[in-house]
Amino acid sequence: MSTRYAFVGLGHRAQMYVDALLGDWSDTGTIAGLCDTNRARMAYYVERIGRDVPCFAPGEFGKLLDLADAVVVCTVDAAHAQYVVTALDAGKDVIVEKPLTIDAESCAAIAAAAERAPGKLVVTFNYRYSPRNSAVKRLISEGAIGEVTSVHFDWALDTIHGADYFRRWHRDRASSGGLLVHKSTHHFDLVNWWLDAAPQLVFAQADLRFYGAARPRGERPARSHGAPGLGADPFLLDISADPRLKRLYLDAEHEDGYIRDQDVFAEGVTIDDNMSVLVRYANRATLTYSLTAHAPYEGYRVVFNGTEGRIELQVCERAWTPPQAAIDPSAARKEHATDAWERLTLHRHWQQAEEITIEQGVGGHGGGDRLLLDDVFRGPGDDPLGRPAGYRDGIRSVLVGVAANRSAATGLPVTLTGDGTSLADA
Repeated sequence: MSTRYAFVGLGHRAQMYVDALLGDWSDTGTIAGLCDTNRARMAYYVERIGRDVPCFAPGEFGKLLDLADAVVVCTVDAAHAQYVVTALDAGKDVIVEKPLTIDAESCAAIAAAAERAPGKLVVTFNYRYSPRNSAVKRLISEGAIGEVTSVHFDWALDTIHGADYFRRWHRDRASSGGLLVHKSTHHFDLVNWWLDAAPQLVFAQADLRFYGAARPRGERPARSHGAPGLGADPFLLDISADPRLKRLYLDAEHEDGYIRDQDVFAEGVTIDDNMSVLVRYANRATLTYSLTAHAPYEGYRVVFNGTEGRIELQVCERAWTPPQAAIDPSAARKEHATDAWERLTLHRHWQQAEEITIEQGVGGHGGGDRLLLDDVFRGPGDDPLGRPAGYRDGIRSVLVGVAANRSAATGLPVTLTGDGTSLADA
């Protein structure tokens, strides 16, 4: 049976799902309708689809639901909950981009809707499907290092990828929840999944040290387009040089006034760029986590200490940041990918270190994106690693970030309930 899919939110991220239904997953369903605040962006996707597709404004979302069996939600993070809840209550299946939402209240609303509605809710955590992350899960599940006692996780966003969050709507905490929700949701979900344990206590520190008005920078243009320094200043994005960004945003500004290329050092940034988090889990394991959004290279390092050894995963996704205006390429098209590398090492007590081979697939995230899309559009199979994520997984990952934001603001630890799906004082 072919599923009719509706899309709400037609920015950059929606294209992966649209292209899947136009390509290798076309046998699983059709695109029944589109919904966005911006008619120019919907026109871009109608042209990409290659046929007339009904288009609706947000106020007409109910009409869109009448045409669909399932809804793909790729809106601004703060709007996820309203569309997810409405679609579930209408009996539709829902596929939602991470993060599931941005605050404890909307987490509770989504959980209630998921419990009462017949439709299924899938949160798309593509990092679970990356071969290196799956390999770590397999080692831990097999007991390669015994019981995990602690995790140390350091993520570095460079001044291509990291800076881009400070040009876009993500720079507004009310829209994105800050990077501890929008970006770190990926990482917190990985740890929750790797450990198969619920987070229970969170303490954090965070600050804005590099972007926004954190440091005096002198007079700068409010945006990159038309700026005199375009091409010379590596923090100015030439949005007209990328055909897709030009169509989706520059050519669509007249519809809603959204500026995609704001200056990363302008006033109005309300999110942090340096974050440190300590989490204690129900199984007594602890996580120390850091995120830096202005590193000179892109990558991460995660270490697991266990009762019988240690696992170390080191990943370099981009070895250095070229001094030119740039957007973050997709995982399948990183700049300087030839300099990228990854290394997974198993250290068992009383044994020499063992390098673990990471089997790569074809496509984005080492073939992980294809595995995710198979689960999304064809339905999950029998996966011993448990990679498909439901709403509880989405809530747990969001609430670690929400708790971290609260802890950083108050200077106090924040407690989660036993299963990690609500804050203790919510």
